Amino acid sequence: MKKELRQTVLKQMKKLAGKEKEQADSWLTQHLLSSAAYQKAQVIATYLSMPHEISTAAFIKQAQLDGKRVLVPKTYGQGRMIFVDYDESSLQKSSFGLMEPISEEAVEKPEIDLIHVPGVVFNSQGFRIGYGGGYYDRYLADYAGASISTIYAAQQADFTPAQHDVAVKELLIYETNL
Repeated sequence: MKKELRQTVLKQMKKLAGKEKEQADSWLTQHLLSSAAYQKAQVIATYLSMPHEISTAAFIKQAQLDGKRVLVPKTYGQGRMIFVDYDESSLQKSSFGLMEPISEEAVEKPEIDLIHVPGVVFNSQGFRIGYGGGYYDRYLADYAGASISTIYAAQQADFTPAQHDVAVKELLIYETNL
């Protein structure tokens, strides 16, 4: 069920392109930047987006201009993930084909004020279906700070979360029909 739902929503996300995607991404970025969670945060963990996801480039750039410390994930086997300082000049392709930092200097979890969490499908309680690796559920399990996701309307669906799933604390949804 999760697998089918993931596939269906990914197809819909990949259909969004051009001006419509730019508009949605811009709206979501603006709302993320004006959120209370972002305003209060000094250290922000986000992700380097894939083409079908909400683009995080403008968000990262603005966070840096706002004097925030920006972190991005680095993944290892067995679902282990750390966050390290973002440095555009020292990235490499991961085994998933994503750009990842070369650095292995992890920033400790209690230092992170806000985590901007990616995902494919979200239910109304903020539970998510990601890409199947369980990285974020493991990381968020004992994380006490703020967490937020920016999603397209097509990424909303009803599903029952698994026992180990961890909900994000806030969802920003761009309400448009894809």
